[in-house]
Amino acid sequence: MRVTHRVGSCRGAEEDPAATAGRPGWRLATQSTRQVAVLPDSPTAKSGKILRRGRVPRFLESHDNWKGRWPAVPRTTDGDGTPVPQRLLAAATRLFAEQGYDRTSVQEIVEAAGVTKGALYHYFGSKDDLLHEVYARMLRLQQERLDAVADADAPVEQRLRDAAADVVVTTIDNLDDAAIFFRSMHHLSPEKNKQVRAERRRYHERFRALVEEGQESGMFSTATPADLVVDYHFGSVHHLSTWYRPDGPLTPQQVADHLADLLLRALRP
Repeated sequence: MRVTHRVGSCRGAEEDPAATAGRPGWRLATQSTRQVAVLPDSPTAKSGKILRRGRVPRFLESHDNWKGRWPAVPRTTDGDGTPVPQRLLAAATRLFAEQGYDRTSVQEIVEAAGVTKGALYHYFGSKDDLLHEVYARMLRLQQERLDAVADADAPVEQRLRDAAADVVVTTIDNLDDAAIFFRSMHHLSPEKNKQVRAERRRYHERFRALVEEGQESGMFSTATPADLVVDYHFGSVHHLSTWYRPDGPLTPQQVADHLADLLLRALRP
């Protein structure tokens, strides 16, 4: 049997390649005895994989019923203008937090996001990529904010306090992201795990540089190595997801102020 599929259209549609060869945006790919029509810039075309065959839905049986109706690539937004990647990340974050990464299927994610599997694989290569992005987006935000604080024209003591408080607030604001990642980091591929560790190391090194600057200037005590000071603070940050509750007695800023003050007291000469 010869089958054709169009990425971004109805999943599992079949037609003869001869009927689609002349349609814009299609090309024929051959594997064994099957020919499959795919878009040249789709993940399927790039990977060389053949899509699974399925039965033609009744409303697609006539060429006139679908011609021009389906986009060549997955939609970038949904009906209310929310970008599809954002919808996928929101759905994945909620499901990973509620039932765990390993117990969440790709099908559940796309159904919750209201998109197709083709859309997910267009923006994210795998569920592993979604897990990585859940944490990476928070780390990018924190890195940008740390860089701005560290480069500010202020005494090093103030810059370190601001940086110490900011990482607490941004972690609490994205508590699900942090909890999911630290609970599921071992599910990442070795390559992704290495990438995340490098990104975290860059953040910690910039934070440590503030401690070292204060120690070299005499503002901070040198009794405790800068590495231990940084580990002390981030140990507290990484455990926030195990005890902080939004309906608790402390606001995110109050928690941030307390932890930043503890850090500075530990560094006083």
